[in-house]
Amino acid sequence: MADRPDILILNGPNLNMLGVREPAIYGSTTLAQIEGNCAAEADRLGLEVDFRQSNFEGELVSIIQQARDEHAGIVINAGAYTHTSVAIHDALALTDLPVIELHLSNTFKREPFRHHSYISDVAVGVICGFGAHGYLLALQAMARLVGVVDEDGSNA
Repeated sequence: MADRPDILILNGPNLNMLGVREPAIYGSTTLAQIEGNCAAEADRLGLEVDFRQSNFEGELVSIIQQARDEHAGIVINAGAYTHTSVAIHDALALTDLPVIELHLSNTFKREPFRHHSYISDVAVGVICGFGAHGYLLALQAMARLVGVVDEDGSNA
């Protein structure tokens, strides 16, 4: 880890299609735009970010396992794997890192199968329903969790 804590922002399946995929639900912001916004916010907060996306469950698990030695925390938008993947749950649990679960939409206002998460019980908290802005909220919360920002919002 560098002088600035490195936060893994991990995105699951279909998030590479943001901007064209159901904009009424997910918004029109692309994943590349979200990545740029996250880089700027991380810099402002005194963090580094490692922003990744994969459509493959096993690859996501491997990235999470590597995070144990390379990152100070994980922000994860696992997409549909949130509701299906015990493997991602187990990988997150073994990292011993603070985890924030993130969703663009409010999953509780959607289909009943989206109301269950395999990630929530290993996450410090869940952010959902704020669209792309949720990523910035997650970084702000993570900055507090890893100690670079105090509760009052000032740099530690």
